[in-house]
Amino acid sequence: MANEGKISTDGGQGLGQNPFGALAGLNLPSGTAQAAGTAPAKTALPSKNRGRVDIKRTTAGRGGKTVTVVTGFMGIGLPEKESLCKKMRNACGCGGTVKDGAIEIQGDQREKIATILSEAGFRPVFAGG
Repeated sequence: MANEGKISTDGGQGLGQNPFGALAGLNLPSGTAQAAGTAPAKTALPSKNRGRVDIKRTTAGRGGKTVTVVTGFMGIGLPEKESLCKKMRNACGCGGTVKDGAIEIQGDQREKIATILSEAGFRPVFAGG
């Protein structure tokens, strides 16, 4: 009476047959191997133009510390800006944040930031000093 209405969780019986067992004897190539002499297919998406962004180096109001500010994002939300900021922080090895719709990265990191933005489909433009 204690086991009435309960489902057994002991694993039960295994499958009686391997559904892929018949394919083992056909000598098919594995899905991860490349055929000899062929170039790997490029799976990169075509680069899309997501608009111009300005990269500025500024020290104003920061106690003389240099900060790289990226502004001018059009059509992207806060989560995507935060993910871009995280990529920039990791690539530059420094701190950064998203503030008032702009990405701020500590130090003069304009070249590294420009490459990250280009890979993301933006058109980076150096502005200011």
